[in-house]
Amino acid sequence: MTPVLAAWGWGDADVTPVAGGLINQTFVVRRDNTAIAVVQRLHPIFAPEVNLDIEAITAHLAARGVTTPRLIRTLDHQAWIVDGGHAWRALTFVDGETVHRVPSPACAESAGALVGALHRGLADLEHTYAFARVGVHDTQAHLAKLTAHTLAPGEFPEAREAGDLAREILNAASTLPPLPTTHCPRRHCHGDLKISNLLFVDGRASAIVDLDTFGLSTIAYELGDAMRSWCNPNGEDAGSVTFDLAIFEAAIRGWRSTVQAVSADEQRSIVIGLETVCVELAARFCVDVFRDDYFGWDTTRFPSRRAHNFVRSRGQLALALAVRESRDAALEIVLG
Repeated sequence: MTPVLAAWGWGDADVTPVAGGLINQTFVVRRDNTAIAVVQRLHPIFAPEVNLDIEAITAHLAARGVTTPRLIRTLDHQAWIVDGGHAWRALTFVDGETVHRVPSPACAESAGALVGALHRGLADLEHTYAFARVGVHDTQAHLAKLTAHTLAPGEFPEAREAGDLAREILNAASTLPPLPTTHCPRRHCHGDLKISNLLFVDGRASAIVDLDTFGLSTIAYELGDAMRSWCNPNGEDAGSVTFDLAIFEAAIRGWRSTVQAVSADEQRSIVIGLETVCVELAARFCVDVFRDDYFGWDTTRFPSRRAHNFVRSRGQLALALAVRESRDAALEIVLG
């Protein structure tokens, strides 16, 4: 990492890897035991031009009081460097605690308020993206892939079981209500608001991190995916799932307290988006049961990638069905 650190003038600094990142490799840079920056090696799924988007968007948000890491340019004013065939960048260090489960409605309300402030801050952003992810939340494409695998499953010991699960998912998908299309504009969105992408200080949500996924999307997918993460306290790797309506209500209350200019159709779309995202992710995990080549898996808890993906897929399907059972109550919350 010597050439990387030298590009920012940090050749004499201490560097510590950060555990837990699934995509980019992250390192904290310290001088005199004080964190001064974060250096990241970008995963190839992100073009390095994404740093130009991050620089522009975070400057816009900072001017509106929303805290995020900010891009630090090199000594010769480059937004990133390439070393060892990988793009590297530096960001300001933002202190805070990462949580992987929402522990209480109070936590959810605080997180929702921060996300509402984020969306309010993005509302007047004028930006053309230098990098955009392709096929994000293309539910029909994922379902089509799953259908194809049911017709040609291949040969592996769990093929019949995988086919049965796939048909359950496709059946659930066939009864999804359509997402509202009127008064539901595409907006600038974070794109991955799982609870671990928010930082907390003294129990209050204080900053938003993991910024490579910014892009144009809808509130349905943005908050639907967030609520999928926040409102299932057992997590996607658990054998059982629940949809915590109290967490959902608190999160929506917090979000509505700070966001502005969101139509009733957009608010209603959150519930349908949540159910849709759960089915979509169930399909994606099930596709990888057939393919066995995409998602990472926990070797300490599962004997194989397929075994892990079975649990994930079943869990997301169960969550979709739990949301469906609570749909009327959830709609009453978002429209109340």
